[in-house]
Amino acid sequence: MSTVNINHKIVTLDEMCRLSREYTTLGRTVVFTNGCFDILHAGHVAYLEKAKSFGDVLVLGLNSDVSIRQIKGDLRPVICQVQRARVVAALSCVDHVVLFDSPDPGDLIQRIVPHVLVKGADWPEDKIIGARFVKDSGGRVARVAFEEDISTSKIIERIGQRFYGGA
Repeated sequence: MSTVNINHKIVTLDEMCRLSREYTTLGRTVVFTNGCFDILHAGHVAYLEKAKSFGDVLVLGLNSDVSIRQIKGDLRPVICQVQRARVVAALSCVDHVVLFDSPDPGDLIQRIVPHVLVKGADWPEDKIIGARFVKDSGGRVARVAFEEDISTSKIIERIGQRFYGGA
């Protein structure tokens, strides 16, 4: 059985900016999405596969542990950023993973300058961080419907109920 080295997919923001410029020069469409991806599940995979379908290169901005705590509180993430990055990088639809510490990906989007910005359909376009910048840069915004009625929060709640008698 052969193994695939996924570490090259996990890059710094500076490296991703350089790669994005190279991809653009080569005429490749760079797609950007972001999220926490704590406890990866089928809904995440379907979302990322759909995001990849909008272009040639999928860049995933992954919220760091610091970022997730700012957004979701001190009990999250369940899985540390190094492990989450390795898990999402192992997906064939994900080309690059960039960790970020801020609560939102605005800086990443402005520096990477993707051709397509993808978010879940639960986000109204006028609330999607970076949407205006991407459109003003000649790109577009795509909203993806969730195919699976599942979330990390629901998984955590289910584990609490089944194994510990409550959430």
